[in-house]
Amino acid sequence: MLRRIRQRVKGQSIMEYTMLIAIIIGAFLGIGQYFKRGIQGRWRAAVDDLGDQYDPRVANTSLRYSIQSNTDSTVLAINAGDEYITRKTDTTNMVERKIGYEAVGSY
Repeated sequence: MLRRIRQRVKGQSIMEYTMLIAIIIGAFLGIGQYFKRGIQGRWRAAVDDLGDQYDPRVANTSLRYSIQSNTDSTVLAINAGDEYITRKTDTTNMVERKIGYEAVGSY
C-alpha cells in the first residue's frame, strides 16, 4: 500500500511540474507580444526624434548646370601631281547653361 501511495505521489508531482511549466511557457508567450510592441515603440520614438529625412521623390532643388565646349578641326590636303592645296579649318564654340529651381512631390 505504501508503494502505491509513493507511485501516486510521484505521478502527481510530475503532473504538477508539467502544469507549472505549461503555465510559465504560456505566460512568456502572452508577454512576448507586449515586449515586442514595447521595443517597436521605442524604435519609432527614436526615429521620430531624428526629424524629417531626405526623400528624393519629394524634394526642392536648386539647379546650376553649365557645359562649355570648344572644337577646332583643321584639314590640310596636298596633291603632289597637279599641285593644289586644300585647307579647311572649323571652329565651334558652344555654351549651354541651365539655372533654376525644380520642385518634385507635395511640397
